Amino acid sequence: MTFDPTASYLDSSLPVPERVSDLLGRMTLAEKVGQMMQIDARGDLDAFVRERTVGSILHTSPARIREAYELTRQTRLRIPLLVGEDCIHGHSFWPGATIFPTQLGMAASFNPDLMRRFARATAVEVAATGTHWTFSPVLCVARDLRWGRVDETFGEDLHLIGELAAAVVEGYQGDGLADPTAILATAKHFAGYSETQGGRDASEADISHRKMRSWFLPPFERVARAGCATFMLGYQTTDGIPVTLNEWLLTDVLRGEWGYTGTLITDWDNVGRMVWEQKIQPDYAHAAAAAVKAGNDMVMTTPKFYEGAQEAVELGLLDEGAFDRAVARILTLKFEFGLFENPRLPSEELIVQAVGSHQDLNLEVARESLVLLENDGTLPLAAPLRVAVVGPVADDVDCLLGDWAGASGQADLPGGQPREMSTTPLDGIRAVIAEQGGEVAYARGAEIVDVTPHPDGPYHPDGQPRMPVIEPSPIDQAQLDEAVAAAEGSDVVVAVVGDNIYLVGEGRSTATLNLMGGQEALLDAVIATGKPVVIVLLASKPLVLPPSAEKAAAIVWAANPGMKGGQALAELLFGEIEPVGRLPITFARHVGQQPTYYAQIRGQHGDRYADLTQDPAWAFGEGRSYTTVEYSDLVLDATELGVDDTVVGRVTLTNTGARPARETVQAYVRDEVTSASWADRELKAFTHAWVQPGESVEVEVRVPVSACTIVDARANRIVEPGAFSLLVGPSSRTTDLLVAPFVVG
Repeated sequence: MTFDPTASYLDSSLPVPERVSDLLGRMTLAEKVGQMMQIDARGDLDAFVRERTVGSILHTSPARIREAYELTRQTRLRIPLLVGEDCIHGHSFWPGATIFPTQLGMAASFNPDLMRRFARATAVEVAATGTHWTFSPVLCVARDLRWGRVDETFGEDLHLIGELAAAVVEGYQGDGLADPTAILATAKHFAGYSETQGGRDASEADISHRKMRSWFLPPFERVARAGCATFMLGYQTTDGIPVTLNEWLLTDVLRGEWGYTGTLITDWDNVGRMVWEQKIQPDYAHAAAAAVKAGNDMVMTTPKFYEGAQEAVELGLLDEGAFDRAVARILTLKFEFGLFENPRLPSEELIVQAVGSHQDLNLEVARESLVLLENDGTLPLAAPLRVAVVGPVADDVDCLLGDWAGASGQADLPGGQPREMSTTPLDGIRAVIAEQGGEVAYARGAEIVDVTPHPDGPYHPDGQPRMPVIEPSPIDQAQLDEAVAAAEGSDVVVAVVGDNIYLVGEGRSTATLNLMGGQEALLDAVIATGKPVVIVLLASKPLVLPPSAEKAAAIVWAANPGMKGGQALAELLFGEIEPVGRLPITFARHVGQQPTYYAQIRGQHGDRYADLTQDPAWAFGEGRSYTTVEYSDLVLDATELGVDDTVVGRVTLTNTGARPARETVQAYVRDEVTSASWADRELKAFTHAWVQPGESVEVEVRVPVSACTIVDARANRIVEPGAFSLLVGPSSRTTDLLVAPFVVG
């Protein structure tokens, strides 16, 4: 049978459902199975695209995209391909693309509009390269800080995650899928993937239905209702059932309760993993049958799904019509995306115009990603100065960019992004000193880790790279002495410490949270000189600093701040910008506190371990300014409310210092008496307010009463009538919050 150019599905004037129905009716079983597959484009394109008519490819290049397109034109139905990629904080697989701060860094902005603009800019760059689909945003809720993928999240709070993720989805998908600069957003990893055991990646997740509804589902429901085009499933099992087969999650909740009609995609080889790793399916026929029955649409990188699914039909495990719903959803995406009329191939002209063109926005995002944790008045620095810059990540581009950024191992960019596009902390400080006068001395001071190949080989059975063996580097006395000498000859020391690319991301969870290698010894030594030491923690997640850090003059957290991170940091250190970032995640004082998050349910005796405190080092929402802002006079417009009303609070902010401040005003709600144990308080709203020196401003916060919910003992999310409190302040700490009671009738 040859290609029919008069087929109804090729008529763009027809409604999409009619086109889908016509095309589906023409497809063979093999063609349907092929459409449900996404394959790694670095493999044999001819075998999969032309012979097996796969529906999607990932990890590719413009040349391979064009090659794959020509192969689709040799197929009977000429169904176009969806091209996907992990564009998490920029087009990480493209040299010269704009690499923004990681999600965790961006979350410190508490700025949905900025997230929308970041995503819009990324979509413009990604679309130019012929890529249609990004596997972002990540909606996992960070819990255990040892987990290697904390940097990919928006932090620990459900409300913050939902608001930022919804903005990102809107930015990616633009004015609708017909928009030539739109790309498909993906909400991942559905759901509960981050609830790890011991911080280990992709471990069994111990989550009841009540716990799932309480903490892990709300952000996904937020973006499902906001129109996120696709959902990606997690790797983990819950109660012994992989998410890939979890009918309660996929059918009852996602498709049923939420009415989600978008496309589901597995994560990398989830279907094959049920055979070779989880060992809950005897072969690929049974694995394919189980995945199709559970409601999965597209199967990422399980090549044997093609034979397995057809064998499942032969064995009577599936009937031929079992694939129709999944294939219909995939085809609907392709029609709505306009791929039959325009396959959206790479455009050299648009690549030149768009890729890497958003550095001004990148700098703006980087500035808002930085969090000033401590300051004794040393910051901002006044030039001219003699500045000693020490630390193994002060000039580390890979650490600056973070995971999913070229040299992190997932992309075929072993050299990483072009060096000239990135400004490290050392680069940024040197640039400021060159303008203002002064001197900069640099000493590495320490190493972090030594790396050796994994004894079992470079790749896992599914073809993904196996992480190397990591050992903390020994203290190098010569390096340490050089750093001390630089510190002693300076007016101020900027010590840039943290983790490096071998300690970041998927498969790279850590057993500790301490600074590795010689970094603690470096901090001890430079602080012992008596010089003011500004610690810059350039790290993918919260880490535990040594006791000597308590004597530091200032501490700044920079969570992989992207290409412009060093410039933004230098601007902050020298007072050219105001510190505006706030913590999207809680910092532990020691690893034994895991999991660490502000909304933990109390129930233990006392507030400390027998040997150590339970108080965090820095709490969710915290961050300092270069001035002081006082909160006062919290009042409510009404104190007796119904479930359809809105809590409206007004608080006065007064800047008692000498510099302007952008306050992130945070509103929490406490349900005073609940039918089932619940968090003491939950973030329900936030807003920004600029306050000039000596100025007082009134800020309004609004919280719908319908958002003042708990999940009851029957796992129903409800608003229980009774006494509540609105808590407003600059952080999640109860000592920072003003309280105003109200009653829901």
